[in-house]
Amino acid sequence: MQGRTTTTVILGVTQTLAWASSYYLPAMLAAPIARDLAITTPTVFAAFSFALVVSAFLGPYAGRMIDRWGGRPVLMTTNVVFAAGLVLLGIADSMAGLFVAWAVLGVGMGSGLYEAAFAGLVRLYGRDSRGAITGITLFAGFASTVGWPLSTLLEANVGWRGACFGWAVLHIAIALPLNWLLPSVEGQIPTATQNAEIQQSTPTDGRGRWVASLMLATVFAVTWFISTAMAAHLPQLLVAAGATLGAAVAMGALIGPAQVGARILEFSVLRQVHPLLSARLAALMHPLGAAILALLGAPLAAAFVVLHGAGNGVLTIAKGTLPLVLFGPDGYGHRQGWLMVPARIAQALAPWLFGISIERWGIGALWVSGGLGIIAFAALMILRTGEAPEDRHAVEHG
Repeated sequence: MQGRTTTTVILGVTQTLAWASSYYLPAMLAAPIARDLAITTPTVFAAFSFALVVSAFLGPYAGRMIDRWGGRPVLMTTNVVFAAGLVLLGIADSMAGLFVAWAVLGVGMGSGLYEAAFAGLVRLYGRDSRGAITGITLFAGFASTVGWPLSTLLEANVGWRGACFGWAVLHIAIALPLNWLLPSVEGQIPTATQNAEIQQSTPTDGRGRWVASLMLATVFAVTWFISTAMAAHLPQLLVAAGATLGAAVAMGALIGPAQVGARILEFSVLRQVHPLLSARLAALMHPLGAAILALLGAPLAAAFVVLHGAGNGVLTIAKGTLPLVLFGPDGYGHRQGWLMVPARIAQALAPWLFGISIERWGIGALWVSGGLGIIAFAALMILRTGEAPEDRHAVEHG
């Protein structure tokens, strides 16, 4: 079987491309698309939100396919789907065409972003996937750093339609061949020993599993709401706190390095502790930063950005590792898909709802996001692993 490091690098590169050409695309292209199609910019973002809803309900089925066939065939298919959606977006000449294109991109997002990559790793490596999951996020943490400038460059030279076509070519010419190099899992099934370990490490009764699932779904929905709200409104929020627009943009750029720095910490120091502990610490970072900014204002805006970015960086990894450590690798993809349905819907609503909060309360909107962060922390405190000692060793050293 191909080396784990090579697999991690491949998925890191292809995930960077997938995120840059879908999730991070509207930020740079929404305005020119709106002008060309004679629609409003919020309408373009509404189409993007529609894609997130599509991805939410497709996720469980994509996860089940990965559980059965592995990540390689599913991720290769999503490269074709992404390319098709980008081509459809590039030729769209009406609002209807715009929504159709984003619906297709939503299919790609529901079966080709982090959850699919994480499920593919778990299908290959089982409980030993934590390090590889972190490695992928180290790469894809730079998706906006790569995607936003490249989209801007393409739009300036060949227009927004040419930018869409360019991203489609990258999916077919780079991502598809790379995903083809991923290891195949054909013929691999969990052994009796693995199944016994799964039974030891998961909540033993139906109520315990239901509560754990509910708490995880709550954590994921809340943290994705906060993350998406900040991605859409951070400069506006910092300006409301008293920063100039230029300073707000400059401080916003700290999120990427903070995320990656926290993921490096997770990969090195925090890999020796249980994922639930690192997730609890990460969940407190946004509320702490929000309180600092709300109470002390613009002079400490950079501290808020760094704390939010660091917490978000670790929580992204937790979305892959917590379901694994709580429920085991059996049926991971399907379960992960269902756990992320509320998160995708929350993600779709976040820009609109948090925008209303800022318009109504200004910097006071931070009490909304900070309060939600406390809810996520409380949900994580309710969770218990119930894992056997030998399973703890496997997770900590995976």
